[in-house]
Amino acid sequence: MTYQEMLGKAKEMFEGKCNACPVCNGKACGNRIPGPGSKGLGDTAIRNFDAWQKIRVNMDTICESGPVDTSLSLFGKTFKYPFFAGPVGAVALHYGSQYQDDTYNDILVSACAEAGIAAFTGDGTNPKVVEAAAEALKAAGGMGVPTIKPWDKATIQTKMDLVLPAKPFAVAMDIDAAGLPFLKNLDPPAGSKTVAELMEIISAVDAPFILKGIMTVKGALKAKEAGASAIVVSNHGGRVLDQCPATAEVLTEIAEAVGGSMKIFVDGGIRTGTDVFKALALGADAVIIARPYVSAVYGGGAEGVKLLTEKLGAELEDTCAMCGVHSLSEITRDMVRI
Repeated sequence: MTYQEMLGKAKEMFEGKCNACPVCNGKACGNRIPGPGSKGLGDTAIRNFDAWQKIRVNMDTICESGPVDTSLSLFGKTFKYPFFAGPVGAVALHYGSQYQDDTYNDILVSACAEAGIAAFTGDGTNPKVVEAAAEALKAAGGMGVPTIKPWDKATIQTKMDLVLPAKPFAVAMDIDAAGLPFLKNLDPPAGSKTVAELMEIISAVDAPFILKGIMTVKGALKAKEAGASAIVVSNHGGRVLDQCPATAEVLTEIAEAVGGSMKIFVDGGIRTGTDVFKALALGADAVIIARPYVSAVYGGGAEGVKLLTEKLGAELEDTCAMCGVHSLSEITRDMVRI
């Protein structure tokens, strides 16, 4: 199977809900929700993609020749590449009936682990989503990150009790999911959390805690105060707030504020291994890629995940070589131009 064949098959499986575009830039889907679009005018997802394209890489091949090591060590685990598959929930609603969240995560988690990376798993109103994610994580030896939404305290604890026995190497909460319609007007209330509330949640989890949905220095400092081991610079792919800055536009200032004291992930519009390089140069430790991995699963199952991962990895390795880099630690800010 080729990458183009995978996209063609994915388009069939998406049943018109997603176009499986050759470049997933947000322009074809706009504000199509349910579907892969973003909120309001659909502006934020497009802005995420466009911001990475405005960053150029500085070529420098006057250097010692040698192999490129793209491996990343994180929370006691070593990964082949510094990128992860992102959490996606309600796949049948947004992408196509070929998969439910349990069958989707079952393929994604195991295939990512086999390819040398890890997947973040999604969450939803149906408890079976997290139950299935826990089983997939257990089968993959904990090589994945269960991502729990900001429910009320009791619901969060119930879901943590489901996933923690699978011994994931980290857990996450997408705090930006507070803007999702199905989290509003619940009883008991779900959504935004105070620093004190997050501190209580994080302290009860015996694993590195990743807080996803940070878009300001102020937010990053509050996540640090709450005890998060890592943050994800993310606007939820534009699905929770229209007219939001792109993640590439705020990454550097956030990395300068908290980099070194906690790990920094970034997502939003990252589509190539060269984009991954740019993110690392701007201060990220790793990146998360979501929508392309949906196409990979729908279009090729485990083979599709392997194909996409190897494509991204080869692009990253080539960019490193052409910029005089032999390991991720050698990537510096002066290797990109905005």
